[in-house]
Amino acid sequence: MAEVRNAIRFILNDEDVTLTEVSPTTTLLDFLRLEKRLRGSKEGCAEGDCGACTVLVGRLSGDEIIYDSVTACIRFVASLDGCHVVTVEHLAARDGTLHPVQQALVDHHGSQCGFCTPGFVMSLYALWMRNPNPSTLAIERALQGNLCRCTGYAPIIRAAKSISSYGAPEADPLRAERIAIKARVIALNDGARVELGEGSEKVIVPAHLDDFAELYAEMPSARIVAGSTDVGLWVTKFMRDIGPAIYIGNIPELRRIAENDSEVRFYAGVTYSEALPVIENYFPQLGELWNRFAGEQVRNMGTIGGNIANGSPIGDTPPPLIALGAKLHLRQGEHRREIKLEDFFIDYGKQDRRSGEFVESVTIPHLPVGEQFATYKISKRRDEDISALCGAFRVFVNDAGLVGMVRIAFGGMAATPKRANGVEAALVGRPWTVDTIEAAVGAFASDFQPISDMRASAEYRLLVAQNLLRRFHAETTGIGQRLVRGLPDEQAPKRAANPDARSYPPR
Repeated sequence: MAEVRNAIRFILNDEDVTLTEVSPTTTLLDFLRLEKRLRGSKEGCAEGDCGACTVLVGRLSGDEIIYDSVTACIRFVASLDGCHVVTVEHLAARDGTLHPVQQALVDHHGSQCGFCTPGFVMSLYALWMRNPNPSTLAIERALQGNLCRCTGYAPIIRAAKSISSYGAPEADPLRAERIAIKARVIALNDGARVELGEGSEKVIVPAHLDDFAELYAEMPSARIVAGSTDVGLWVTKFMRDIGPAIYIGNIPELRRIAENDSEVRFYAGVTYSEALPVIENYFPQLGELWNRFAGEQVRNMGTIGGNIANGSPIGDTPPPLIALGAKLHLRQGEHRREIKLEDFFIDYGKQDRRSGEFVESVTIPHLPVGEQFATYKISKRRDEDISALCGAFRVFVNDAGLVGMVRIAFGGMAATPKRANGVEAALVGRPWTVDTIEAAVGAFASDFQPISDMRASAEYRLLVAQNLLRRFHAETTGIGQRLVRGLPDEQAPKRAANPDARSYPPR
């Protein structure tokens, strides 16, 4: 059994914080504003959408501290053990001299009412640290999770482009303290398990992956909290209790990515941001979708494993991963088992997950040469919006022009992420032509009975699903051997040819 410590410890700006009493539902934003009177971080939405509460959280990764922008309104204090939290109050010098990010926003009139400005400052600071001369696209992506009702964004983007003219990151006033902060953070990460409180107020931070597996097998009713991008809303919007809670976001073994010649394995704690470079390398067709997941702060917190384990019918990762033939690795204590990802989803709110069992990782096979693949997200807003539906399409057309294999999966069309089995059956063995597509689209009505809700009507969803198949066909036939919505073949990562490409096994 791991050594047990009865305190959450982290650094807030330059202050050591030790908490022996922490509720599972205490958010970082409430702690900052109510306990520490640090009120630069604002509550605008309380659901991670507006960015007014953005702060930086630094965590130990190997021998370095990695700083991510996060939304404090849905980040729980109990998840901060061993971390360094930086708020907007820490940026200006003690004599009042503004930080380069702040001065750039002042000079370029990037603030009007000022409510959202601290969040923009922190998001731009995170971007500037890793990219001192960002493109407009990089700036826009960094600010996807920050909303402003006043400035129209153009002055903010101009400010972002000018920050380095006020000083290089190497001269960052906060850089000098990072060496000392790093040593303090290393000391905080002592390898102990954290346990606080009792009953519904119990908080546990496992020491490592095996410790977590043992704990959860003993306490299967406990709530697992990874990125809290969904669980956070249960607290802030629905006032739900989530304790006893096990916080797993900082377990190093769950933040691994394993790659080989045939597949990529993402462990459950890998965030969307951490996964993006690997996704773009092996599955470039997913890059656009990945960059439309919420805003950067949520991508820095949300995890692949959490999105799958939550089982939402409108989760955006399951449809493409199902189409790609992903396998799910589940663990219960020392016992592990593997299932197809599509078999994990049984019914609304119900997954094939036994008592005390958790998602440990997901494996995605490389897309074989000769296959084409695309994913489409349909939402009211392009950025930072939940999907009305999300469709993923994968096809292999043999030398005779016939469909040798096809996989189509949708989210938002049923109670679970689900394959379009009837449509697939109508396509396999037939020519990859417009006539075949038109003959197959009617099968969507038997595969799915979507609901009408605030995002879309059932009729709209069904029609869009049909049109997405038409779009996929048009794109695959219109660009020949190029990867659909991806890179030309000569620029794409090398993939092994599928030995069964000419005679696919049964679905």
